[in-house]
Amino acid sequence: MIEIKVINNGHQPLPTYATSQSAGMDLRANIDQPIVLRPMERKLVKTGLHIALPPGYEAQIRPRSGLALKKGITVLNSPGTVDADYRGEIMVLLINFSNEDFIINDGERIAQMVIAKHEQAEFQLVELLDETERGSGGYGHTGVE
Repeated sequence: MIEIKVINNGHQPLPTYATSQSAGMDLRANIDQPIVLRPMERKLVKTGLHIALPPGYEAQIRPRSGLALKKGITVLNSPGTVDADYRGEIMVLLINFSNEDFIINDGERIAQMVIAKHEQAEFQLVELLDETERGSGGYGHTGVE
């Protein structure tokens, strides 16, 4: 387990894992008044959290599955990425894909955050790539079954 420095400028508790095997921690809305999210509308929702990730890590902001299934609310840029050198407030870009208004209340669990390792790459310009069985087969190349 890694330690992550956090400043909580809000009034919500720090994110925690719901179970010992959970990958994500729920993020809560930290707002002064309810936000109405109309159908097909998107808004940034504050969390009050600022973090300092170690180099080589990112925080992925992902939808909460229950909120997506039951209410049609999801993270628009899913997964959103918080880079290790970002020190601003973590905000969640939500969109309402339902046909009804959704009210976001203070303290509402609006997304989940997964801490993940990552690598940086350096591109090497070449003239040819190695051959594979798949080749350039893209979307739908294996059929529907």
